[in-house]
Amino acid sequence: MPYEWVRQIEEAPEKSGAFSQGPGNPAPRPWTDGDLPVAELHLWPNRSLPRGGFVLIIAATAALFLVPLLALVGSPELWGVLPFAVLTGGGLWLAFRSNYRSGKLIERLRLWPNRIEINRHEPDGRQLDWTANPHWIRIALHAEGGPVEQYLTLKGSGREVELGAFLSPEERVALKDQIERAIARL
Repeated sequence: MPYEWVRQIEEAPEKSGAFSQGPGNPAPRPWTDGDLPVAELHLWPNRSLPRGGFVLIIAATAALFLVPLLALVGSPELWGVLPFAVLTGGGLWLAFRSNYRSGKLIERLRLWPNRIEINRHEPDGRQLDWTANPHWIRIALHAEGGPVEQYLTLKGSGREVELGAFLSPEERVALKDQIERAIARL
């Protein structure tokens, strides 16, 4: 799956924010912004072709272009066919490079007992951020009406943001359940 829980909540965190003070049980330190998140999720677009496969496809395409071109070596027809072969190979190379560049997209969801944060790092270097209180957000899975099937959104702090639009519908359904369980453990 093109997402990974870097840090998961196995049980309620020690610093839950609940104060149960008594003899021999001092008040715990309140949760602060400098603390590490109790759960962290990274999401990225699926890449079915690794870099080695890219090199292999470009090399195979070039070799296949050479077969008909070798028959035309020494004839004037070579100059009529050669520009189209170079344009086709160059177009294929540019399409793959553009696809890999868009693959630099990453979304990061982090959970604290008092905050949920989503950071989306775009391929062009921009970063989009969203923060809300995890106890007041609504997680919705829109079966229809969204830009993709099973569109996953989180709504809180007056904004609704999408999460994992590049995932398959089955992955978004599974992810919604995992996020809900993580928030319930807070």
